[in-house]
Amino acid sequence: MFVIVNRFVVIVKCFNSYQSCLSAKLIHPHIHNSNSRFVKIRNFEASMAACKNIIDKKFILNNGVEMPAIGLGTYRIRGEEPVIKAVDFALAAGYRMFDTAAVYGNESYLKNAFRLLLPKYGLEREDIFITTKLSPSDHGSRPITTRAYRQSLENLGVDYVDLYLVHFPGTARTSSDDTINIKIRDQTWAGLVSLYRQGYIRAIGVSNYTVRHLQQLLSSNHGVIPTVNQVEWHPYYHQSELLEYCKKNNIVVQAYCSLGGTSAANMSLMNDPLVNNIAIKLGVTCAQILLKWALQQGVAVIPKSTNFERMKENTALNFTIPNGDLEALNALGERNTKYAWDPSIVS
Repeated sequence: MFVIVNRFVVIVKCFNSYQSCLSAKLIHPHIHNSNSRFVKIRNFEASMAACKNIIDKKFILNNGVEMPAIGLGTYRIRGEEPVIKAVDFALAAGYRMFDTAAVYGNESYLKNAFRLLLPKYGLEREDIFITTKLSPSDHGSRPITTRAYRQSLENLGVDYVDLYLVHFPGTARTSSDDTINIKIRDQTWAGLVSLYRQGYIRAIGVSNYTVRHLQQLLSSNHGVIPTVNQVEWHPYYHQSELLEYCKKNNIVVQAYCSLGGTSAANMSLMNDPLVNNIAIKLGVTCAQILLKWALQQGVAVIPKSTNFERMKENTALNFTIPNGDLEALNALGERNTKYAWDPSIVS
């Protein structure tokens, strides 16, 4: 039978297992090759489709795929009822991008949520954008990465994901300073490129890669440049060099921990006096300031929440932070405070 997946046409044999979809042939116009038609996008703000509401804004990735500028992060949302509730709220609030990872342990719960809730909102699979990530324990050769991808597809109950990321530059059970990480990263990227070229993934990218890691990857990219680099990014910790390098190479930066350490009940950034003062001046919340700060610099965001009102609040970003306040927020980076793992120690 023929299954239409957005602009894709998938020729799929009828199997009971989602893993069997990897044996199907997926034809679409955005597979990279030596004659790639896509022009590099230098101005990321200009690359976002013009629209009134931030929830509808999209980044155009370097292979032509459109990615929502804001999505729902699902880190630490586990259990069937909490995940279904969060997805229900998110869809009701207009979210159409959902970010997960193999290591989050919630892919299977998301499968149940999508099956239950997409029909409720009159949506099909192609109406949402799903990102998941390759676990550091599954780095290595093509058979290893393919097996891991198949498992994520089965867990999520889908035929494809829109964006598949290498979650971390280091490999599990390997010392961070061991240079074998460089070789394994190359093998891992080659595995993702193979899946992408065969049409099993709409876009591929990386997460937690520093400029050094990106330079190593681009020197041996197997013909495909990452579309996205998802990294920790907030006023207390942001790297202008990384953002500039990604923009130069047409890689979208996507932020996690936009609100600081709230996932671990650390409210230091949300309670920062400067953030509060700017929020009061503009008549918005501290969370809205932090999210808009990223978006205004061309950085996509995936704030996590399980509260419906906060989800709606996180998309009410139709205001502009004045340049002076933007620069003041940038200056908070001198604190160099991280809330997540540190990839800079990985060879």
